[in-house]
Amino acid sequence: MAFTFTVNGKQHTCDVPSDMPLLWVLRDVLGMTGTKYGCGMGVCGACTIHLNGEAVRACLTTAGTAAGKKITTIEGISPDRSHPVQKAWMEEDVAQCGYCQPGQIMTACALLAKNPKPTDAEIDDGMSGNICRCGTYQRIRAAVKLAAATGKAKPAKGGRK
Repeated sequence: MAFTFTVNGKQHTCDVPSDMPLLWVLRDVLGMTGTKYGCGMGVCGACTIHLNGEAVRACLTTAGTAAGKKITTIEGISPDRSHPVQKAWMEEDVAQCGYCQPGQIMTACALLAKNPKPTDAEIDDGMSGNICRCGTYQRIRAAVKLAAATGKAKPAKGGRK
């Protein structure tokens, strides 16, 4: 069945089964490999994307559910890594292996869009669904605080047009 999605500001029509996880539509059909496969059960957060501005797990979201909606992936946050959260991530040197970072960044962007000045406890709570095997949680919190403190934390605009 053909479904139409707006991914990072660009419309795509994909002929895929309605129950196909959006993760595989993004990675295998559209070639957007920034969204990572972690657990396939929605617990690790590596596959976090924005669906109509809300952080969701792409491994649990089906093509049929996402059809007609606006999807933002890590590739769509900014084409040149200029988004305040990305800048803060680099300044705080968050990534070690980097595998979980796209999901972490997508979750942080959604958190700051809803709560531009979160407390440490709110950051911990908001980021708690994302697992980092390298244990960079203190640097993640510092980066979220930095992005919030710059006063420039804003939701992703949906990427390239």
